[in-house]
Amino acid sequence: MNHETLYTAIGYVVVLCPAALFALLGGTAMAGRPLTERITSRSTELAVVTGLLASTLMLVLMLWWDTRYVPVDLGNLVVIPEQHFHFHLKFVFDRLSVPFLILSYALVGTVGAFANRYLHREQGYHRFFLFYAMFLLGMVVASLAGTIETLFLGWELVGLSSALLVAYFHERPSPVLNGQRIWSVYRVADAAFLIAAVAMHHVTGEGDFSALMGMGAWPEGQAALNSNQALVIGLLLLIAAAGKSGLIPFSGWLPRAMEGPTPSSAVFYGALSVHLGALLLLRAAPLLDQSYLLSAAVVVLGLASALFGTLIGRVQSDVKSALAFASLTQVGIITAEIGFGFRYIALIHIIGHACLRTLQLLRAPNLLRDYRSIENAIGAHLPQSQLSWTGRLSPALRLRLYRLSFERGYFDALLDAYIVRPFVHVFRWCDAAERRWTDLLSGAQSRESDLVPATAAWEEESK
Repeated sequence: MNHETLYTAIGYVVVLCPAALFALLGGTAMAGRPLTERITSRSTELAVVTGLLASTLMLVLMLWWDTRYVPVDLGNLVVIPEQHFHFHLKFVFDRLSVPFLILSYALVGTVGAFANRYLHREQGYHRFFLFYAMFLLGMVVASLAGTIETLFLGWELVGLSSALLVAYFHERPSPVLNGQRIWSVYRVADAAFLIAAVAMHHVTGEGDFSALMGMGAWPEGQAALNSNQALVIGLLLLIAAAGKSGLIPFSGWLPRAMEGPTPSSAVFYGALSVHLGALLLLRAAPLLDQSYLLSAAVVVLGLASALFGTLIGRVQSDVKSALAFASLTQVGIITAEIGFGFRYIALIHIIGHACLRTLQLLRAPNLLRDYRSIENAIGAHLPQSQLSWTGRLSPALRLRLYRLSFERGYFDALLDAYIVRPFVHVFRWCDAAERRWTDLLSGAQSRESDLVPATAAWEEESK
């Protein structure tokens, strides 16, 4: 067996493990014969451990044989010759994808073991692990994506599973509305991603990253675009990354995501999902080298998000929201590092931050107990820390900063007023026009179900 054959075999194992787990849990659920908790737990453990071992073996072989780029091409998944369309499924193992892949398997496996006890005998146990398998598959596909369409497939699986897990407690209206809100923000990010993908296809004629970002191994590749093309496409990708990672002005979905169970908050919004935007920017890093304006935009957005997350996090009254904005601060710094060109530092920062935040979120339900244990051990109250520079601010400025932070920068209100509400009004007008035409052509009124005011819940939330 030569090197290429061995690499391909290991690559198949890495991708097929989460796909088989998702097919098993989804197939049995659709057949109305869900697995027992024991079989679900064992299946999840087997898929994650096998995938992690295969990923580690791939890393060892690449280091041993000094290989920096291993493609695993599965060919065209869909081909429509008349429309000149093809969905090319290709995975790439390199210095960016392999660390992110191992990180994903390690953290998802840790959270899976935690959730197995945390959700024991819960009514939604099987539903959680079905979404968990979908998320793991999405992370593996997104991490290894060698084409823009493969990346979009993983991007969508992660987004869908994340929104469904926020609405996990669907018997209450608040988690469902928050899940819908997050899904709406993801749609904006997905639209920007799709436009960028179409533009790259139009410019280069294909969606393979080796053609788009140059043949050099990451991060030394050179983009096959001029500065203006790189600026336009890069800004679209920056919007997509901002939506997925909760950078400003889309940061309002981060505390809403904490409506889900603690294990999903830990791995999805504190560790992996929130870094997917940074992964996109790292994969598209050669575009930044082509445009200084694009690099400057990435740096400004990152630093502004970091400052915003610092201010907002200090006025949160619950630990999960405080951790969510602490994650925003770190992701903002990581984004700025990418803009400055520190790609390896950003990658190391992602790995360290993801591990730390997972541990903090998993320990969050025991925070008060931990504080009490520490205070009992030292025999005194823990000291209250205060930043030295806050004492130099005038009381009026501190009050304004507090109000701005308490209202989370008014970003949700501004998005509702200037984007959501006009969008809803336009589609209401279109719906009414369509209804008039169907009534005219059919000679009768629309169906009774069409007359239900579908936006009542949104209006109630926006009051």
